Amino acid sequence: MKFSERIKIIKAKESIQINSIDEDLKNKIWNVFHLYYIEELKERYIIYCYNFEYIKDLWHNFFKKPIDTIPNETNKVKVQLRKWFFECEWYEIYDFIEYSLKSVHFDKEAIIINYNEVLESEISGYRFINEVLSPITNISEINEIDEAISIAKENNMIGVNTHLENALRMLSDKTSPDYRNSIKESISAVESIAKTLSKTNKNSLGSALDKIKGQINLHPALERGFKQIYGYTSDGDGIRHALMEEANCHFEDAKYMLVSCSSFVNYLIAKGNKTNLLE
Repeated sequence: MKFSERIKIIKAKESIQINSIDEDLKNKIWNVFHLYYIEELKERYIIYCYNFEYIKDLWHNFFKKPIDTIPNETNKVKVQLRKWFFECEWYEIYDFIEYSLKSVHFDKEAIIINYNEVLESEISGYRFINEVLSPITNISEINEIDEAISIAKENNMIGVNTHLENALRMLSDKTSPDYRNSIKESISAVESIAKTLSKTNKNSLGSALDKIKGQINLHPALERGFKQIYGYTSDGDGIRHALMEEANCHFEDAKYMLVSCSSFVNYLIAKGNKTNLLE
């Protein structure tokens, strides 16, 4: 990672693409579309291309244009499609590839696999599930992460802030994401705030929660849940759960952990302020 990237204050809403598509993602989506749709337009005249029916359907039902405006020459069709794709809104791109997938009857499984690989590698907030583009995260989750990072920084909680920013960087690194260590950084942020509230750095997350749970009225279910999650991610006590094996760690696992831990950090900070444990 470049120095300029390391020192940048990272934000989840800028890292996980929900209401936007950056140039890299747009280019890679186009490349998949080009591979399965454009490259199949092999004849000089569009009427002789075997997927001409798809083009007519696209003009009629998606673009809602007269089909007699379809250019006769295939290269002109390609140019029009490319021009529209790179000038349209981000959500229209998703409309387009979803509609196109449903309109063809070949290689659907391969097309979905290729699109999903691109969407994951470029940190899109969407994936194809059963031929439908579905959100795997939402703006509320993103705001939860950003709020936790911001509040920790405002309250000079360096450990909490560092762990959350590291978790987000590892999750959203496009070239070499580290989901396993992102998960560990997320739970370490919870451990850090719990230690701050318990006024000692010697406690583990479990013992820190034991110390403060009566003071902040921590619900037993929340306490048990985060103790178990800590057990999954901790190497210190010899536990190595299947969740933490490299091959089993995926974007959705690390994202879930970051959102959950950010939410719990926000919760503990609010409780700490309410009970004066952060003074």
